[in-house]
Amino acid sequence: MRWTTRPETAADEGAVRAVVEAAFPTAEEADLVDALRGDAAWQPGLSMVAETPGGRVAGYALLTRCGVGGSGALALAPVAVLPEHRRRGAGGAAVRAVLAAAAGRPGERLVVVLGHPEYYPRFGFVRASSLGISAPFEAPDEALMALVLDGRGPVPSGTIAYPAPFGV
Repeated sequence: MRWTTRPETAADEGAVRAVVEAAFPTAEEADLVDALRGDAAWQPGLSMVAETPGGRVAGYALLTRCGVGGSGALALAPVAVLPEHRRRGAGGAAVRAVLAAAAGRPGERLVVVLGHPEYYPRFGFVRASSLGISAPFEAPDEALMALVLDGRGPVPSGTIAYPAPFGV
């Protein structure tokens, strides 16, 4: 299936919440998205939806501002897909779109994600530890990953500082 991707609009908030709630066992991730919308970490244009040919929001990916060792970075979370559209490319389309949008912005150098180690490497993510990046909490080494968007100059290293809505 071919997915249409675009930035989330205010009119999409309910549909995005429904996708995120359907993708996770609790509403915690959907609450996180709602909290991030009102936080300084929110980056307009870095919240992407993937739509079915009929225009229904089926996938979602969000990048918000975080820090790594005192330098600016982006955190990819959450990525969500309606259960009936899993394994059909909706999540991948949303992830590719949001990463492309970030890569097109001057000064965006790094994205971090805590997720499935079998999934995110297809987008270029590597173990964050290989770049000297760590989480502020216990996390499996293979699940904490990073993607360098701009390889000019040194890549930030150190501990990730998530925005307050993440609660860490």
